[in-house]
Amino acid sequence: MNVIEWKKSTWKELEKKIQSRDFSPKKIEAARKIIRDVRRKGDRALRKFTLEFDGAEIKSLRVPEREIRSARKVITPEVKKSFRRVEGNIRRYCLSNLIKSWRQGRGDGHSWGEKVTPIERVGIYVPGGKAPLVSSLFMAAVPARLAGVARIAICTPPQTDGTINPYILAAADFLGIGEIYRIGGAQAIAALAFGTETVPRVDKIVGPGNIYVTLAKKEVYGIVGIDMLAGPSEVVILADGKARPAFIAADLLAQAEHGGGGMSILITSSGRLISGVKKEADSLLSDLSRKSILGKSLKEGTWLIKVKSIKNGIDLVNRIAPEHLEIMAGNPDRILPAIKNAGAIFLGEYSPVAAGDYVAGPSHILPTGRSARFFSPLSAIDFSKRSSVIRYNRRALRRDMDALKNLAELEGLDAHALSVSIRL
Repeated sequence: MNVIEWKKSTWKELEKKIQSRDFSPKKIEAARKIIRDVRRKGDRALRKFTLEFDGAEIKSLRVPEREIRSARKVITPEVKKSFRRVEGNIRRYCLSNLIKSWRQGRGDGHSWGEKVTPIERVGIYVPGGKAPLVSSLFMAAVPARLAGVARIAICTPPQTDGTINPYILAAADFLGIGEIYRIGGAQAIAALAFGTETVPRVDKIVGPGNIYVTLAKKEVYGIVGIDMLAGPSEVVILADGKARPAFIAADLLAQAEHGGGGMSILITSSGRLISGVKKEADSLLSDLSRKSILGKSLKEGTWLIKVKSIKNGIDLVNRIAPEHLEIMAGNPDRILPAIKNAGAIFLGEYSPVAAGDYVAGPSHILPTGRSARFFSPLSAIDFSKRSSVIRYNRRALRRDMDALKNLAELEGLDAHALSVSIRL
């Protein structure tokens, strides 16, 4: 763990760490090459890259229905109950921010509004390597279904024997999704964006992935919609001197467990709390299984920052714009209005990020790398599109004619003015 006393000069060092995503020319070109090959060679390229990157030789890119059905046996009653709980919480949350079509008349023959339409076809990328993210499938699929998306396809990398993690298949089956492809990495994003002989193209791609998945999403943006450029994961904990060191240490370790260049930060005005957190982290670490990953993350990506006051801490939080923010202070609701930039905000000592990762309801697919300054968490809103609706009658069009004509003349576009005057 890196302990630092906050100074203005410290920001440059911390900013480099926060924005450490490796968008290097070498990796960008590697992602572009994969995309080009998939566009040209289709399924043949997908099989080649699956063998090269996942070590799996596959014949059938799409998972057959019998394989999905067979995964049902891994679901115990307890797991199924958990699936229901998670789905229910996500549904209840998403119902509160669904958008609907609306129309409004001005009373003079001029009306406007919006028509909200579900995206027709969505591709969900589900990481399936070191940690098969079943939770990410729920966080993307449930709001998509609730928004009215008719067709959902899943891409997830196979294991070396060509099979898909059975819990991912079982979760997809539970959610009623039967279109699953054993494809991972940038090649999966290319297949979803452009289509192949087996994989139909989609309208939008969502879900987290490694750096090559992120770079591929960046490359195909505009051809299809994407949710955001996510990863690596990060947490900031803003705490006063009364916060419990053991709770903070556990949450920093939970974040560090992700590895892969993630970031865990404690911001506090209490030097005593920093000492307590270090001591508790050392104690808790001995009982955890991923010690090598945790050790590296604690050394390279964990910062304990002492600030002069909680107000200074709030300013630093807004600069960092973290993916996850925990506020462990006497009255977190008083701090909340001052927070401008954060993906998900957890209030109080009994609201750990892990609850948001799995069961709280809001999606854990969140903006990272300071992009919470302009991106929002994935939600049902992201699976709809809006069309503006405009209507005039002859009288209302005449009322707006002078303003329209003046602007058209300013721009030198007299045909625009003609297209109105010819009606009048």
